[in-house]
Amino acid sequence: MYDLTIRDVDRSGDQPIVVLDRNSQTATRGDYCLLLESGDLVRLSSNVEDRGPALVGREALLDPCQTLEAGMRASWSGINFLNPQDAGLEATEVDVPTVVGPAPAWLVPSQGSPSNTWAIHIHGLGSPRAGTLRGVQVAVAAELTSLVVSYRNDGDGPTVGTGRSELGSTELQDVRAAVCFARDNGAHQVIVFGWSMGGAIALQLADDPALRGVIAGLVLESPILDWVSTIKANCVRAGLPAWVGPLALPWLSSRLLSRVTGLRNSVDLHRFDWIARADELTVPTLILHGRGDTSSPFELSTRLWSLSPDVVDLEAFEADHTMTWNSDRERWPTVVTAWLGKRK
Repeated sequence: MYDLTIRDVDRSGDQPIVVLDRNSQTATRGDYCLLLESGDLVRLSSNVEDRGPALVGREALLDPCQTLEAGMRASWSGINFLNPQDAGLEATEVDVPTVVGPAPAWLVPSQGSPSNTWAIHIHGLGSPRAGTLRGVQVAVAAELTSLVVSYRNDGDGPTVGTGRSELGSTELQDVRAAVCFARDNGAHQVIVFGWSMGGAIALQLADDPALRGVIAGLVLESPILDWVSTIKANCVRAGLPAWVGPLALPWLSSRLLSRVTGLRNSVDLHRFDWIARADELTVPTLILHGRGDTSSPFELSTRLWSLSPDVVDLEAFEADHTMTWNSDRERWPTVVTAWLGKRK
């Protein structure tokens, strides 16, 4: 996970400059962070300094209590806030009742009068719910009450079985419970923000006949639109041939083989193929996706938009996976706010 090494910290100026290996992420302009092994999140300036052919420098916007030293290990991150307070939001911790136990959530009131349209924010696989706070800021400013959810086996929600993800197939039950929680507490309709795998879950919610008329819209950031293609893309990202991906599929979709891998249930991968199911998508959907996404293929969003142009709006960014907000902090809120205005 921590695949970056801080090569140097230049303290010759007013602010320390972190020196990192040059790659497609560290050399990209935008507002990004370093997630340190200690758990600290270090915000970086959007400016990139040239430190030679192999290195770049980024100004570190350190809090007084933070320290940086050469040799520290870190991950490149689009997560910009650790909790609602860090994002300038007032929030109450609540528990959403689910069939596997209480799932903690942040309840964030709208900036205006109480709203009967709520936003449900679903994080992705391996990402904390704090990662969705980039979108929560926009939803709250648009006068939507927001519920930032957890789900089983994500580190905050209930632990079930071996603690492994089932790619949204059972996690869906916990987010459906969050929609019920919202309705029980005054929501008449819901707009679902889904990040990465959270987008896959959001699409399943929109397909639920029991929620027809309740789910008023989807805002999908770097969504998983087809697990098979996504698994292949991640094999390539890991330096493996794309054909390795299909070898793993029977271990997910077969009830017997899935038990061997520690999954309690098999995953119906075809159910998550929204390219094949494009004509079944009827809920207005905004997709925000980076052309440089190395995890969830951007081409799938393009195809879904071309197949369902009356339902799907697509906004492309020059960004990697779940980092479109970071690549353009002015455009992202403007696009989402304008789109939400059409749903109210």
